[in-house]
Amino acid sequence: MRIVLPVLSALLLIALPAQARQADGWRRAAPEAEDASAEALAAMDAAVRAGTFQQITSVLISRNGRLIHEAYFDDGGAEARRNTRSVTKTVTAMLAGAAIARGDIGGVSTPVAPLIASWGPFDNPDPRKDAITVEDLLTMSSLLECDDDNSFSRGNEERMYLVENWVGFAFDLPVRGFPGWIPRPEASPYGRAFSYCTAGVTTLGAAIQSAAGEPLQDFARGALFGPLQIEGEEWQFSPTGLAQGGGGLGLRSRDLLKLGQLLLDGGRWNGRAVLPEAWVTAMTTPHARVDEQRGEYGYLTWLPTYTVGGRPLKAWAMAGTGGNKVVVVPELNAVVVVTTTNYRVRNPHGLADALITEHALAALN
Repeated sequence: MRIVLPVLSALLLIALPAQARQADGWRRAAPEAEDASAEALAAMDAAVRAGTFQQITSVLISRNGRLIHEAYFDDGGAEARRNTRSVTKTVTAMLAGAAIARGDIGGVSTPVAPLIASWGPFDNPDPRKDAITVEDLLTMSSLLECDDDNSFSRGNEERMYLVENWVGFAFDLPVRGFPGWIPRPEASPYGRAFSYCTAGVTTLGAAIQSAAGEPLQDFARGALFGPLQIEGEEWQFSPTGLAQGGGGLGLRSRDLLKLGQLLLDGGRWNGRAVLPEAWVTAMTTPHARVDEQRGEYGYLTWLPTYTVGGRPLKAWAMAGTGGNKVVVVPELNAVVVVTTTNYRVRNPHGLADALITEHALAALN
């Protein structure tokens, strides 16, 4: 049978993506095969293209371990490494777990100060700073005067980028105060006073690097990205060459979906153990309370509840500026990735959450 050139070209275009899917470890399935509505997902894509959610760049969904939906709305497409900002923080929590599993760090109660001594000496010496632990940084509850949500805070993230030594910036900070209207740690849920602090997570990355005895990006490649078949990751670096564990890591949207799937599958990827299951449980267990609106917080992991059709669904989320999200919903055995460039848009997280709730999760039966 003779195949005309246009038909042959179409067949090649169909075959090539299948090979790429096989190469990066993802298995695909039609939405209907995993109890999802293809019609509802098509309606979601149409709403995104219509601008309902402003500048969405990709939406991916996995269910039962299979990639069932993948759509791109920018020029970068599937191979673009997208800067998803503070989604990186959850990656740093994964690396902390890998370092503990390897024995490089003794555990979450390990003091951070000895691991970062080479970035010192530090201003405002205080025994309470010396007592800051890995867990304090994992839960955004150290006593450093650091609050990215407060432009007056000495430790606000934007001030860090103005200096060369980002670890020095963090541990030069004084101990935070607790006026009468702010609950002290001992009066807070879980005994921790939450304060969102990128500088602390940057410092945690430095501590992991020191404990591992190799640059953070090299440790991440061997302990996490290599086993997950993630390639071409793009780190941000401090002026002194420290990989930024607090934000800015560039990954493909499929790679982000893998990170969510890793959590959903208890630290395994395609049957291979990458992180201890106990560490994934620790990451996704409440350790601090953010506030009444945002709820509880695990180890650099948000713990929101999404309501879909009146049904509350507990989730684990990686989140970054602009409404970038990796949302894991164990009850649905699903992971949703939404990437955006809504950095100067009003309520970007609300937009992303509406997309996730009203469309992505609603399409799953």
